[in-house]
Amino acid sequence: MNQQNFNSNFDPKVKESEIPPGHLNIMGYVDESEVNGPGCRAVIWVQGCWRECPGCFNPESWSFDTNQLISIDDLVNKILSKPRNQGVTFSGGEPFLQAPALAELAAKIKAKGLNVMSFTGFTLEQLQSQNAPTGAKLLLQQLDILIDGPYIESLAINSPNSPVSSRNQQVRIFNPALKDQINWASDQIEVHIFKNGSRLVTGYRGGLELS
Repeated sequence: MNQQNFNSNFDPKVKESEIPPGHLNIMGYVDESEVNGPGCRAVIWVQGCWRECPGCFNPESWSFDTNQLISIDDLVNKILSKPRNQGVTFSGGEPFLQAPALAELAAKIKAKGLNVMSFTGFTLEQLQSQNAPTGAKLLLQQLDILIDGPYIESLAINSPNSPVSSRNQQVRIFNPALKDQINWASDQIEVHIFKNGSRLVTGYRGGLELS
């Protein structure tokens, strides 16, 4: 769905009823990433997005079908089990379509001293409007950084000097303590190799690839 007709057709009520209370439907998770926000971070890719932006890095995240159901408490424990995690990043998919659960997760993580960042295809103005997805304002209140705006392929950036992937997107810094830590770039990728031999490639060019 393109940016032009998305706003007029926006319906914030997605398949929330199919996700048990206190849980998230996610596509992927990784610890200790250094290309998805400031410092070393856990990254959660949520499942579900209806935008279908041309050139999307993670088209596997579009479906709203159940992928991995995981409880908020289990995710909190996973994040805190890695001392190198300084924060958590929500990506996707569209995080704000699971905003209530992510807001609860963010509050628990921030209580332990970690910071929270999210990507979104919505603009900040849409998230602050009366038509925003359920729980959007609660999640915004928990965020230290927001990268807002849909990915637009014709405006794509792959640069060591840009933290966003297309020129329409903006970095919103809600926590002044992080204003000097916007140091990741839209041309970075990162490879994680797990004990079972599988690997994950993440970053703007890598998207989220599991193999």
